[in-house]
Amino acid sequence: MGKGSGFGKVILFGEHFVVHGVPGIVSAIDSTTDAEVKKTGKKIVIMDERKGAEGYVGKKKAQQLESIERMLRAIGLEAKAAAFSIRLGGNLPGFSGLGASAASSVAIARSIAEELGLKRSDERVNEIAYEAEKAYAGTPSGIDNTAATYGGLMWFKRNMSGGSNIIDRISIRKPVEIVIGSTGIVANTKAMVEGVAERRKKNPERYGCLFKQAEELALTAKKALQEFDVKKVGELMNENHRLLQEIEVSCKELNHLVDLARQQGAFGAKLTGGGGGGCMVALTPTKALQEMVAAAIEKADYEVLRTKIGVEKL
Repeated sequence: MGKGSGFGKVILFGEHFVVHGVPGIVSAIDSTTDAEVKKTGKKIVIMDERKGAEGYVGKKKAQQLESIERMLRAIGLEAKAAAFSIRLGGNLPGFSGLGASAASSVAIARSIAEELGLKRSDERVNEIAYEAEKAYAGTPSGIDNTAATYGGLMWFKRNMSGGSNIIDRISIRKPVEIVIGSTGIVANTKAMVEGVAERRKKNPERYGCLFKQAEELALTAKKALQEFDVKKVGELMNENHRLLQEIEVSCKELNHLVDLARQQGAFGAKLTGGGGGGCMVALTPTKALQEMVAAAIEKADYEVLRTKIGVEKL
């Protein structure tokens, strides 16, 4: 039986903007999707035991099957002839915005390689997971699968010419506590990405200005993280959320969670991921602040995940 894992992630700066070549900052979290794969004599069977937002597994089923077919083709296997039993578990919940699809793609790719006795470097696993992500995001930036594969905190810039993306490690003093709040809404990342592209095409001048602000914000945030200025990082996260509202990818539920987290003392809060539902991330250094923010969100009847950014090892 082959086994493998992939990190969950939060995008701290630059979601949506990274699709268009603007740099972003992503961090793995200390929650993973784990997979077990076994060759069988039958068709592909998936047993998804992950916890998550109501309806997440069902709504993502078709995309999940397509992603596995894409993955198998990337590995060099004929999808129709492949026969595997795939079990998914782990402590990463199936909330939209946490890179659950990328984490599962990385975990499955590693498991299949181990089951078949194939040698796969992290670089190759990342490439395979990127192909799988096309089923979920249409035109993925590559940021999710990169975080799921390597872990840690990273500066990411997509190569719009089709070459290798720029991926640079960002070192911070220690992992930092965060709270992730789920709206409970299963977001359609592909539709959100397409919507931003369409609006940008219709209003290039306005969106050009917003994209420039996002780039400057990412550069400032990189420096603040390296200096471990968490107060500044939080302020910049708030500003990033404003930009995401401007490009129309937030929603009332996300805005409510952001406001709630800030009211409880979070250093900063913003949506994370594709938007239109999914999750909010709040920067809450110290266990005490993390618990205060998490408890308030739970009291408002939303699900939460208490975790950390900057985690580098599975």
